[in-house]
Amino acid sequence: MAVKIRLKRMGAKKSPFYRVVVADSRSPRDGRFIEEIGYYNPVSNPAEVKIDEEKAAKWMLTGAQPTDTVRNLFSKAGILQKVHEAKNQK
Repeated sequence: MAVKIRLKRMGAKKSPFYRVVVADSRSPRDGRFIEEIGYYNPVSNPAEVKIDEEKAAKWMLTGAQPTDTVRNLFSKAGILQKVHEAKNQK
């Protein structure tokens, strides 16, 4: 089973709000997910991002692949560096 860390769209029309979720790659974008690990609000100024770093690191160390957008959010939050450091210590 391929697991992805991706965005789930929420909110009203023309005012999107996203949840960062861990989901099976075969499930639809707004469908079933395994775990919610944060949220992203691009409408607020500046954009609001809150991600549970421990859960994100745990999922990435077990093999979950983030999508391109989520990878950008993780790199801005500094989560990718922490995961790489954790992999190098093992």
